[in-house]
Amino acid sequence: MENNGDLDLNCHATGDVRLDKAIYQWITWDKNPQTRAQIEALLLDGQVEELRRRLCSRMAFGTAGLRAAMGAGFALINDLTIIQSTQYYSSKEIMFSFLFHRLARLTAAVMLCKDIPVFLFSTYVPTPFVPYAVKRLGAAAGVMVTASHNPKEDNGYKVYWHNGAQISSPNDKEILKCIEESSEPWSESWNESLADNSPLRSDPLREISKMYMEDLSSVCFHRELNTKSPLKFVHSSFHGVGHDYVQQAFRAFGFPPPIPVPEQKDPDPNFSTVSCPNPEEGESVLELSLRLAERENATIVMATDPDADRLAVAEQSDRCRWKVFTGNELAALLGWWMLFNWKETHPDPADRERMYMLATTVSSKILKAFARKEGFHFEETLPGFKWIGKKIHELAKRGMNMVPDKDGVSAAVVVAEMASYLYNKNLTLHQQLENIFETYGYHISTTSYVICYDPPTVKRIFTRLRNFEGENTYPRSSGGHSIVDVRDVTTGYDSSQPDKLCVLPMTKSSQMITFTLQNGIVATLRTSGTEPKIKFYTEFCAPPGKSDISSLEEELKKVTDTLVEEFLEPDKNNLIRRSI
Repeated sequence: MENNGDLDLNCHATGDVRLDKAIYQWITWDKNPQTRAQIEALLLDGQVEELRRRLCSRMAFGTAGLRAAMGAGFALINDLTIIQSTQYYSSKEIMFSFLFHRLARLTAAVMLCKDIPVFLFSTYVPTPFVPYAVKRLGAAAGVMVTASHNPKEDNGYKVYWHNGAQISSPNDKEILKCIEESSEPWSESWNESLADNSPLRSDPLREISKMYMEDLSSVCFHRELNTKSPLKFVHSSFHGVGHDYVQQAFRAFGFPPPIPVPEQKDPDPNFSTVSCPNPEEGESVLELSLRLAERENATIVMATDPDADRLAVAEQSDRCRWKVFTGNELAALLGWWMLFNWKETHPDPADRERMYMLATTVSSKILKAFARKEGFHFEETLPGFKWIGKKIHELAKRGMNMVPDKDGVSAAVVVAEMASYLYNKNLTLHQQLENIFETYGYHISTTSYVICYDPPTVKRIFTRLRNFEGENTYPRSSGGHSIVDVRDVTTGYDSSQPDKLCVLPMTKSSQMITFTLQNGIVATLRTSGTEPKIKFYTEFCAPPGKSDISSLEEELKKVTDTLVEEFLEPDKNNLIRRSI
């Protein structure tokens, strides 16, 4: 083995032909001295297993694109793997919209060196701006480089198709196939200065910001009331990019800007004030926001995650007591709010025939209950917002949806308007949530996870569930309740269908099984597409009129605890339980 560097690879061959080839390729292709040195150091130290882990596998597209820790190797996020992931698009001669700093500039360089026009934002923007820009600018695709709400050691590479939705099958598999077939980077792909000097590069920041805020006004229904609202709001951007854009969105709706959490206002890749940069983890990670709200006498706290595509909301019920809404509870409130305002402007019930609400199969069934009672359409998709974005594109070529991806910026200001309207009616968000449940039935849910760093263990857990009481037999009960239906999206099996075939697309690359119990509880176990987690979701869907919440919650907890212990066996499998 030879290479054009200083390291003599012949003296350090591992004897594994596949690994030696990967080492040679890495040291030959990688122009970043830091990551190249990481591989050289591992080779000199004889760290064969670590080299094999880093170099003999490649990242795959999960529910949110490519996601991995940063570091050297084809299995991690770094300059070389970002360039390789981008060269596919240059072979297709299509135009991109990009975002982020060094990695985004390298991504842009791949395009520009092949004379392909590039829109490169000049500063950090929220993830939702990228799919929005793809659609508004007519770009062929878009890329967002972000760690999102993941640990600071991680990074990610989200890819959006021309329809503004994240890529899904079969496009994701075609991209990975092309990366494998053409993995050597072009020399000009490393020319980061092209992002500054090329006449084919343009900055869409001002244009996109202006259009986004103007379009956002289409979901502003009570501007005059907003301008007079006595409510005060606190917003944390969780050391991410959301601050400036949430401030602008509030102004667009007629509100004064929310009070920022100063310690978390500006981008900080170390997430220095939070143990976990995901605001959906609950009250423990909202500590700074809640204490500031109490000092400022603010009623509502909002937190966007670092790339501003997720939103958490808390409401002060009385002095120093807070109701932190779950994602499913926010879905119920936002779904009701959109339906309420739709009905105000569309009094003819026939108009509901062209109205749709969408949710993933692991989300609450409350929107389905809305649709059943109100007479509009509801459709379910696989987990991952890319599937909702794809469904939006299928259902309508135009319409109210500006961004076919999660959007914490627009959600924040819509929640503010809803809270302001309800306050004017002497109602809180929590009280309105209770009204919704009384009308459409209580939907009590639990969402959590266990951590497993060993893929064979994960596979063994789900194989056991598929052969629980003999070959090809699933569990028949949980928590003392019969399981009446099983849907296994991994294998394409659904016992509730006449032909036993799953209506949702089969996804062999991930694990997901849903159990429907006789008492109305629906439970789903699935692997995360971006993290080493097995997630579990349980929900008690009660009919309208059944309002003994404490008994519903008690029953749901009992079934959830039993399901986790019996089906996942955390202690036996050395699973790490959620600590927050």
